[in-house]
Amino acid sequence: MFKTIKSDLPASLVVFFVALPLCLGIALASGAPLFSGLIAGIVGGIVVGSLSGSKIGVSGPAAGLAAIVLTAIGTLGGYQNFLVAVVLGGIIQLIFGFLKAGVIGYYFPSSVIKGMLTGIGIIIILKQIPHFFGYDSEPEGADSFFEASGENTFSAILNIVDNITIGSMVIGMIGLAILLLWDKVLSKKGKIFQLIQGPLVAVVVGIIFFSLTQSSESLAISQSHLVSVPIPEDAASFLGQFSFPNFSAISNPDIWIVAFTIALVASLETLLCVEATDKLDPEKNVTPTNRELLAQGTGNIVSGLIGGLPITQVIVRSSANIQSGGKSKASAIIHGFFLLISVILIPRLLNMIPLSVLAAILFIVGFKLAKPKLFKQMYLLGWKQFVPFIVTVLGIVFIDLLWGIGLGLAVGIVVILLKSYQNSHFLHMVDESNGKHKIKMTLAEEVTFFNKGAILKELDSLPRDTYLELDVRKTRYLDNDIIEILDDFAFKAKERNIDIKLVSERGIVENPDSFIEFFKLRPKSA
Repeated sequence: MFKTIKSDLPASLVVFFVALPLCLGIALASGAPLFSGLIAGIVGGIVVGSLSGSKIGVSGPAAGLAAIVLTAIGTLGGYQNFLVAVVLGGIIQLIFGFLKAGVIGYYFPSSVIKGMLTGIGIIIILKQIPHFFGYDSEPEGADSFFEASGENTFSAILNIVDNITIGSMVIGMIGLAILLLWDKVLSKKGKIFQLIQGPLVAVVVGIIFFSLTQSSESLAISQSHLVSVPIPEDAASFLGQFSFPNFSAISNPDIWIVAFTIALVASLETLLCVEATDKLDPEKNVTPTNRELLAQGTGNIVSGLIGGLPITQVIVRSSANIQSGGKSKASAIIHGFFLLISVILIPRLLNMIPLSVLAAILFIVGFKLAKPKLFKQMYLLGWKQFVPFIVTVLGIVFIDLLWGIGLGLAVGIVVILLKSYQNSHFLHMVDESNGKHKIKMTLAEEVTFFNKGAILKELDSLPRDTYLELDVRKTRYLDNDIIEILDDFAFKAKERNIDIKLVSERGIVENPDSFIEFFKLRPKSA
């Protein structure tokens, strides 16, 4: 694992700077203690990172669970009761892993996964624009179109004009210039610029800028526009930030409902993220999904036991890891240790980092996820790929992550059903001699009840006095529903003077008395 430490160490530092504000912002958006987000980030890095089979995936608190957490804390009667649901959710995830439920992740179409990556990239950029200009009405990490402040993604951007913080904007632009210079020019000039990452330089410059401009009326940055890590006075107050589950509430059925909801949503987000990160991985590693569910379940148990938020694998941190050159899971683990050490030793220094600098870092991450050329590539693949892709993107931008994925998947299923409807058979006219239409119908390799409509339509449209050759030699699976349709059609065919020639591997039969008997199937019971 540590053979690639030269790549993983700089990458872990970038992931740390991306994860820090997201952990705090998601905790704030969830109505949970700020420290709970940091606990989840630390556990996600160290515990889940150690157990996971993913080389480049990074786990932590997820924005997609923020609304569930906010509601659950209120309905369950407090944060300590909610922690019981987190622990139980982790246990349920372990059960999912043992039951091999990880295979579900493979059933999401590629177009939806690409739409998810692109949609997340766009939403990162849109959500970070206000922070870049020093308008911090919404916590970092929020991904819903409608914001808790009453604004939405676009109204928040429009309101920037009256709420610009000059100091935040200036250092944000300086930070963005450093990042672009590092990415486009300096990283190609020498190994030192690959070892020392641009985000680290941008953050250091941001801290220096804050320190030098504190007395300036125009450039000073207030605490509300900086990172806000809880600062304990001593060891006792640090330990006092941990919360523990109230297991006496375990008999409350609402806790079990929340636990199952957390397990289901967290597992789904993780599996989707695993699919997405594997697509982004330049080395094309394949993550074992069942092992990932076991790792996530263990992480949620540990996080819940010490007061942390629920954990999933997260695409923003994972993509930052990939973009920064992370090669093994050492980068995820080290980023967890960076979070742990920094909140213990240097919380005051962390609280000098302007949010606008971190927004600049996330701009780069977002742009690399949502490259404009991808829209053209998906369009050129045809409407069957482009429509689920664009629906997923729009759903994520205008609703939230889970809705976007759900809508994209629904459209993808409709496309599959439509193609299945179209591809169940081939029908072509062979001859019209002697006043009798000669038509050949060849059934596909697999014909299921999805194909009922298409086949029924074709059979009903056959004109009178037709000679139908029905070829099933290539058919490996023929649903009983289709056999019943053929059997019913054989009865109608006699009335319309339609002769049927059935061609199969078992031989040729003219006007079979019963298709059900021929295929040795019984009709469905009423």
